[in-house]
Amino acid sequence: MTRRFDSRFAIPLVALAIGVGLASTAHAAAPQHVRIAVDVPYPPFEYRNAAGELEGFEIDLGNTLCQRAKLDCEWVVQGWDGIIPGLLSRKYDAIMSSMRITPARERQVRFTRPYAMSPKVWGARRGNDISLDDPASLKGLSVGVQRGTTQDSYITQQYAGTLDIQRYAKAADVALDLESQRLDLAFLNYPVALDSLEIGNPDSQFVQVGPRIDRPESTFGKGNAIAVRPRDKELAEAFDQALDSVYADGTFETLMHQYFDYDLRPASRKTDS
Repeated sequence: MTRRFDSRFAIPLVALAIGVGLASTAHAAAPQHVRIAVDVPYPPFEYRNAAGELEGFEIDLGNTLCQRAKLDCEWVVQGWDGIIPGLLSRKYDAIMSSMRITPARERQVRFTRPYAMSPKVWGARRGNDISLDDPASLKGLSVGVQRGTTQDSYITQQYAGTLDIQRYAKAADVALDLESQRLDLAFLNYPVALDSLEIGNPDSQFVQVGPRIDRPESTFGKGNAIAVRPRDKELAEAFDQALDSVYADGTFETLMHQYFDYDLRPASRKTDS
């Protein structure tokens, strides 16, 4: 949670009334209050700790951006299925929840410049003989994806006639059903798969199948960005200026390395730094 500004400390302006000696007091304008929506849990981007408080990479980054943009921000938890409708109906003012910039979403919301880019990955139980290069071996297998994500779009476009696609409200539910053997495959955001399936850990019961995927751009977008309502150009610009600032002084990389052991920066940001 970012620190709130207290208007009690605003400096009063005194106007003298001739012959009366009356004074009037005006307070400096309070910082803009901005509500930011996140889909929880989505570790390591956002999740609740043992005390029930929100933590994660995007929580830390968002709090830093709000401080630099001099915004009074609060976090609002919202399920992914309704996250854009909630923004458009003014339940909150921004979305910062690993939302990819895609053409379809750009028709609904205004995005900042991208701040992160994470690939997608297939996961399966260890010992399962699954080859993505052999479509016949995939016929009839089930795959879990989070509904309404770019993962959902990719699987629907590429495998609708081959795999039994199961859609879930939360990525955590995909991992749970893969663990309980109700699914043969999961297609998840790579950092989420590392956290929930421990892909890459030799002791994990799950393994990565095939390479990481982040193309085509028409499906997976240009990177993760903050979304605001189309008319809120000034708010998007305030976030963009704050993002430029955290990239310029190394703060973004410091935060990134606290949660990830690989580069999360989109290509456009790598050339800027």
